[in-house]
Amino acid sequence: MNSQKAQQNDLEEIKVNVKLKLAAAWTSFMFLYIYIDYFHLYMPGSVEDLVSGKVFEFEVTQTFLLVVLASVTIPALMIFLSVVLPAKFSRWTNIIVATIYIPYTLFNLAGEAWLHMIFGAAIEVVLLLFVIWYALMWPKQ
Repeated sequence: MNSQKAQQNDLEEIKVNVKLKLAAAWTSFMFLYIYIDYFHLYMPGSVEDLVSGKVFEFEVTQTFLLVVLASVTIPALMIFLSVVLPAKFSRWTNIIVATIYIPYTLFNLAGEAWLHMIFGAAIEVVLLLFVIWYALMWPKQ
C-alpha cells in the first residue's frame, strides 16, 4: 500500500535537452540584463543625465546607441541560436559568448554601483557560468 501511494506522489521527471537549458539560461540572463538597466532609471540623476545626452561618462550618439543595442542583441540572439545551431557549433558559441560576457557584465559595475546592480550582476555571472557548464558537459552520443 505504501509503495502504491509513493508512486502516486512521485512527479514525472522529464529530461530537458541541453539546448533548452542553454536557451532558458540566456532568457533569464536577458531579463536581468534589461531590468537592471531599467531600474537604473530610478536612480537619482539618471533621467536628467539621459535627457542631457550622457550615460555614465559616455555621450549618447548614434554610435553609442548602436553599440548598446549590439550588446543586448548578442545574448538575445543566443536564446534562439542555442536551440537552432548544430550541437557542436552551439556548444562552442555558448562557451565563447558566455566567457566574453562575464567580464563585460562586471565592467558594467564600474562607477556608481548600487546594490540592485551588484545583485543582478552576480546572478548574471552565475547564469553565464551555468551556460559554460552546460555547454562543456554536453552529453556525447
